[in-house]
Amino acid sequence: MPPDPHEPDRLAESIKAMQLKHCVITSVDRDDLNDGGANEWTKTIRRVKEVNPDTTIETLIPDFDGKHECIQKIIDAGPEVISHNVETVKRLTPFIRTKAKYERSLDVIRYIAGKGKNAKSGFMLGLGESEDEIIQTMNDLFASGCKILTIGQYLQPGSDYMEVREYIRPEKFEEYRIKALEIGFSLVESNPLVRSSFHAENHINAR
Repeated sequence: MPPDPHEPDRLAESIKAMQLKHCVITSVDRDDLNDGGANEWTKTIRRVKEVNPDTTIETLIPDFDGKHECIQKIIDAGPEVISHNVETVKRLTPFIRTKAKYERSLDVIRYIAGKGKNAKSGFMLGLGESEDEIIQTMNDLFASGCKILTIGQYLQPGSDYMEVREYIRPEKFEEYRIKALEIGFSLVESNPLVRSSFHAENHINAR
């Protein structure tokens, strides 16, 4: 269906009704639209800010097929944090992500960071990745300008999805958190229950 022209208003009013101090906005991919939905994103962010001037915003965006002009529209709308997840390590990307590409996701992060915005990303463990691949993913993200990192346990959402290969112990997640901080990330959330929005209100001041 075409984008709903009333969605920005509904979202803004919902945030107001819940008296949110911080919100994370995300969406499905809209590759059927020429701009990937960037204009709808822009309208939504600006309307949320108009109705809720004291509410901070994180946007968890798709890759917009790597089109910098679309990403720039999100940046210009002024969210405090812009997040785009790599989801998994490079080797597993073709099996886990139907269209997105690992290097393109890094380019999205690189572009966001290059424009002076707080860039955030995350990935899941338990899909069959090795420890070396996890460390390499951290290094790739940091080299691309990512400041905020989330690492969580993959859980199979349904029978049509890839099975969990391994349940990672909480102690190992803590090791990865410490390693990521040693690499240079400003803020790291790493434990089995972490998802992109976990403690997101703490991420707006990452430096």
